[in-house]
This record gives sequence, C-alpha cells and structure tokens, in this order.
Amino acid sequence: MSSRPNILLITSDQQHWNTIGAFQSEISTPNLDRLAQQGTTFGRAYCPNPTCTPSRSSIITGMYPSQHGAWTLGTKLLEDRHTVGEDFSKAGYQTSLIGKAHFQPLKSTEEYDSKEAYPILQDLEYWKGFNQSFYGFDHVELARNHTNEAHVGQHYALWLEEQGCHNWRDYFLPPTGTMDPSVTYKWPIPEKYHYNTWIAERTNARLEEHQQSDDPFFLWASFFDPHPEYLVPEPWDTMYDPDQLTIPGLVPGEHDKNPPHFGMTQEDNPDFSHLMETGFGIHGYRSHHYYEYGDKARLTEYDKKKLVAVYYGMISMMDKYIGKILDKLDALGLADHTLVVFTTDHGHFFGQHGLQAKGGFHYEDLIKLPFIVRYPGHVPAGRWSDSIQSLVDLAPTFLSFSGLPIPPTMTGVDQKDVWLGRKSQARDHAICEFRHEPTTIHQKTYVDARYKITVYYNQTYGEIFDLQEDPNELHNLWDEPEYAKLKTELLLKYAWAELGKEPLPMPRIHHA
Repeated sequence: MSSRPNILLITSDQQHWNTIGAFQSEISTPNLDRLAQQGTTFGRAYCPNPTCTPSRSSIITGMYPSQHGAWTLGTKLLEDRHTVGEDFSKAGYQTSLIGKAHFQPLKSTEEYDSKEAYPILQDLEYWKGFNQSFYGFDHVELARNHTNEAHVGQHYALWLEEQGCHNWRDYFLPPTGTMDPSVTYKWPIPEKYHYNTWIAERTNARLEEHQQSDDPFFLWASFFDPHPEYLVPEPWDTMYDPDQLTIPGLVPGEHDKNPPHFGMTQEDNPDFSHLMETGFGIHGYRSHHYYEYGDKARLTEYDKKKLVAVYYGMISMMDKYIGKILDKLDALGLADHTLVVFTTDHGHFFGQHGLQAKGGFHYEDLIKLPFIVRYPGHVPAGRWSDSIQSLVDLAPTFLSFSGLPIPPTMTGVDQKDVWLGRKSQARDHAICEFRHEPTTIHQKTYVDARYKITVYYNQTYGEIFDLQEDPNELHNLWDEPEYAKLKTELLLKYAWAELGKEPLPMPRIHHA
C-alpha cells in the first residue's frame, strides 16, 4: 500500500449547514454523526458561489468562479482549465468521479460542446463505451438529474437497465425540462433503483478495485440530494412529522433596512424590471418567496412544513448510503489510510428570511456549509473548529496531504495544518461571488470571524451583519451612522481580499 493517503471526497447537493444530527436534534444522520465523532467538524466553511456549476468547478480547480470562468449555471468549465485530478493522475493516483459532475451546461453550442447536454446525455450507447478522462478523472460514472427531472441518462440509466429496471423512464419525466406537477413529496421510484443506491454501490465497487491495487486513489462520491424538487421514496417521505419540526420563517421587519429587492420578494406582484429581472425562474427574486411547487403557484402553510420534513427525509436517506460507503472502507481495511471529507456545494433556504431554494441572497443559510474531515490518527477526533474554510481550499489541501506541489494557479489556501490541529487558522476570511446575466445581479460577499459585508455592482446599497451579536442576520448595519467606520474598514478588507485572489504569476527570473 502506498505511503501517500487515499482521498475520498463525499458531497451532497444544496444541503443547509445545520442539518447534521450530531448538532441538530430534529434530524437523524447517524453516519454523518459517526464521521463527526471520528473527525473534525468545521463550523465556518463557505462556498465560493451559491450555485452548482461554479462551486463544483472551484472544488476541482482550486480557483474562484471569476477565475476559472464557469461563473454561473449555464456556463461551462472549459476543458483547458487545470484540475486537481490531473495532478493526482500524474503522481500515480487513480482518480474517479461517481455521481453528479455538472461542470457543463444542459445545452451545447457550436462553440462550446457539452457532454452533459442533450442529445448525448441520453445516448446510452455512447456512455456504454465512454472511457475518456473527464476533467482529470480517469474513471467516471455520471448522471445529471435531481429526483424526477427529465435529465436521467448517462451511466445511471445504464445501471438501471442492468438492475432489470427496464421501465425506468416511468419514474422520470419525458424531455420537457419541467417537473411533473402531479408528483409531490413522495417519489414512486423504489429505493433499490434510487440514485443514492447507485452511487453507493458503484463507489463501493470502485473501492474494492482500489483495495487490490498498490496505487493510492482520489475518489469523489457526488450525491444529488437534498437538492429540490422535494421528492423521496417511501418510507423516507413520512419519516418526519411536519408538525414536530421547527419551520423557519420571515421575521417581521427584518427586510426594512435591506436592499430593496429583499422586501420586494415578499410582495404579491413585485416588479423587478429595473434589475432586468422577471422574478421568475431558478434565480428569480420573486420565485424565492412564491416557489411554485406541484400544481401550486405558491406554497401553502402545509407545504412550507411538509417540504422541510421531506428535505430532512432526503438527507436521512442519503446518510444511509453514505454509511454504506464508510462501512465498505472499514471492511476493506482502507479507513485508516484514507482522508475522508464530507461537505456540500452550497446551502439552501427552506423558509429562512421568507425565502426558498437558492439565488442572489448571501445569508449564512445559503453560503455556509456542513464540513467534516476524518483521517484516523492524524485529524483530531470529536473536535469542532471555527476556523474559516472554503471549497477553493480543497484542491490545494488534498495535494498538500499527498506531498504534491500546489500549482501557482490555485488561489485556494492549504488547510493541512489546520485540519491536523497544528494551527488555529489558515485564512481570516472567505469570499462568495454571485452573478447572473442578462440581469444586473452581481454581488460579492466578504466574511471574516465576526462580520460580513455584501456589495453590489453599481449600487450604493449593501449589507453588513455582525455574526457575533446577530447570528440570524436580522439587522443590516449598512446605513447605520455609528457603523460608518466599520463599513470603511470592511470595504478595504474586501478590496484587499479581492487583490489577494489573483493567481501567483510565473516566477520572475532575476535580471532576465
């Protein structure tokens, strides 16, 4: 066995930071709890962008979205971008990705081809013979859909047919790109055909192959849940009683001092045209309050409770299959020599501040992440740390643990000594970006140990929150006269942090 550690990255999709049972009594996640007991939980981890493609691309490049170029949904991480998988492959690691990639859009163009787009997405013969490297992963088994979206295909569809589920299309939509309004909360697909089952089974098969090899591995098991729509097979759909859960909601008056679009989200017919924004769609400001689900144009009070119960059920079901992966590591004798990291790509609103889903609101609910690191005998067990982490740090830190050089293009921070408990922190701030065109939405957030500031391109409004005194972010200090000096200091810190994001240039040759 190699002296270099194996690396297993396990991610969920769109999981709120406070949804691990070890720290939140209303949800059951025994396997993530086990991981927390055996490792260190980092309570101040952040995404570099609160949407999928940008954050996932940052994980493998160690760069911010504004640097690697996949800055929003619908953009593509270009194949010429350097990824951590390339470094591991070059160093003799076996690299694999099983589950969700989402580095490419659902549509191809003449200029930018996408392997995650129609029609190739559902060309099963193509995927049956696919053996190319994909963004530095030499072995991939991919899927694209969330719950019953139309986008099922790739390796997941092949697996479904191998399991004898030849009617798999019955559980997914025809290629219309919209959700079936007749299916809410309970997904009729049997658990044995669910993509959680597929990801765990194929990850474990890959681990069995690795156990027979002398080469170390870098393996990403990438789950789709609990990304909406809110659908989960029985019995998980009724695991939680909605009336027994704490349901977040709007605090009266909390948006009074926020930028105008915050309060407008709570209006019946808001007009966002001044922002070149319809209000509809996945990032539409209006949609974050209305959140059309099923055949309803707006969530009822029952729905607001039931979706939390199903969201928790999705997490608990996923936890079961994460447990199967952790059990396989133990059974194969790989656990002691494997660095395991669990996190997600970004957070989620399920009622907080009167909002739903994700988009251009940089509250902690959306940009802060669950984040656990386990490496027996190296990373302290049962520990909680408030040191700031970012998803851009994963790539350089993985390379550091493996004794490999960190490319100067990676702007993430090496967190190795922090994970090992040798240092209290490696960074004093995190940055989160969000930009969505053709609208005028363009904002960035700087957050340090106590304060958070969000600035908007070409706007004079913004947000400042004191996370120590106001952890629920109810009191925006941006326009408070007594905090004018703090605003100036935070704006300078943000400017300096932006300058610090620049990749290191090529080494200067003296007198050349």
